[in-house]
Amino acid sequence: MIQNKEFLSKTLNIVEIFYSIQGEGTRAGLPCVFIRLAGCNLDCKWCDTLYAKKISDGQNISFEEIIKTIKSYKCNFIEFTGGEPLLQQNSIDLINYLTNQNFTIAIETNGSISVSNLNNKIIKIIDVKCPDSNMSKHNLFDNFNYITENDEIKFVISSKNDFEWSHNIIQQYKLLNKTKNILFSAVDTLFSHKELAELILSTNSLYRQQIQIHKVIWDRNARGV
Repeated sequence: MIQNKEFLSKTLNIVEIFYSIQGEGTRAGLPCVFIRLAGCNLDCKWCDTLYAKKISDGQNISFEEIIKTIKSYKCNFIEFTGGEPLLQQNSIDLINYLTNQNFTIAIETNGSISVSNLNNKIIKIIDVKCPDSNMSKHNLFDNFNYITENDEIKFVISSKNDFEWSHNIIQQYKLLNKTKNILFSAVDTLFSHKELAELILSTNSLYRQQIQIHKVIWDRNARGV
């Protein structure tokens, strides 16, 4: 651990740190340490983490304590999530530091805040907001300029209209030329996995459908998993 006391004393507002199975994405099924930051600048209609929406939902934890907790799990794969992890300015400092310590770091972001300051080694999972979320006007499409082949772009679908809009965005920004990791999830309380699968197949495109396996393993409303 580095000995810079000023760095170690920095804090983040954290809702929870937990060790679980990665439930989605191209690394689904792998053990992972999750760091859930408090606070989000968006208000998605189908949000499933309302308990992390406000900064006051978390507690201030020092970098030193966070790093100690991470190392206690003896797991090299770390994901920062939220809320919106980039909303807290200090998060970039910790994420970049852990990357340089040879951890495999992923960050799931709602795509409304620039990712330009993140180390290129970091796996960026950008959740593009579709129209039915009521948040599509907040998408920062400039973030697509910083996508690498290791990154993931996710669309959460609650209707056929959402899917068609997403398909057009992928074509407009030539996203498959940037990464092959184009992911689609259904808001399964509003849109069936079967309908989404049929739409994906109709495009003849190399899109990946995903189902949140942590909600299959544990109760769909369980926290800390």
